Amino acid sequence: MTQLLEIHPDNPQLRLIRQAVEHLRNGEIIVYPTDSSYALGCLIGNKEAMEKIRQVRQLDAKHNFTLVCRDLSEIASYAKINNSAYRLLKSLTPGAYTFIFNATHEVPRRLQNPKRKTIGIRVPDNTIAHSLLTELGEPIMSSTLLLPDDDLPLNDIDLIYEKLKHIVALILDGGHCGNEPTTVIDMSDDRNPILARQGKGKVEFLKE
Repeated sequence: MTQLLEIHPDNPQLRLIRQAVEHLRNGEIIVYPTDSSYALGCLIGNKEAMEKIRQVRQLDAKHNFTLVCRDLSEIASYAKINNSAYRLLKSLTPGAYTFIFNATHEVPRRLQNPKRKTIGIRVPDNTIAHSLLTELGEPIMSSTLLLPDDDLPLNDIDLIYEKLKHIVALILDGGHCGNEPTTVIDMSDDRNPILARQGKGKVEFLKE
């Protein structure tokens, strides 16, 4: 049965964070809040959970999964980042952005875009998410909680529970965290950042 845990958005209870991390390490999927919307998450190496997320969201093989990271130092293990890209990330993170980079060999092939060999990377500005990542000690493989036929990510906890109670192991209820997807910036061409999707994050820097 899916656990539904109400967690404080500013001072997350460590025991609840540890419960969520235990579920992740047991190979299960959780729902957790970020700075843009709720997300589905599992461990990077968990192929079965990743495929279940793909089925739930009805994602095709071209979809870029996202590694949600604690900070910039963690990103460098999974994405090929030059100095100019690093400076841009430093100015925009933590925040409601997903960056598409060429993946390093640390990223399992199944997480990469099959043709472009890219991966989504992000550092959310959310205390619960940061606490999860700190306790886990590695990135969470994530996907926005946007179900087929929905225009916006799910944000109502009762509805999330009703729709996912037979799919996820745990839902962290951090209250309203928004229902707007991240802004996606394609950084696979180091010299030419491209706006792939306008979302919550501002994009004035692309016009400078």
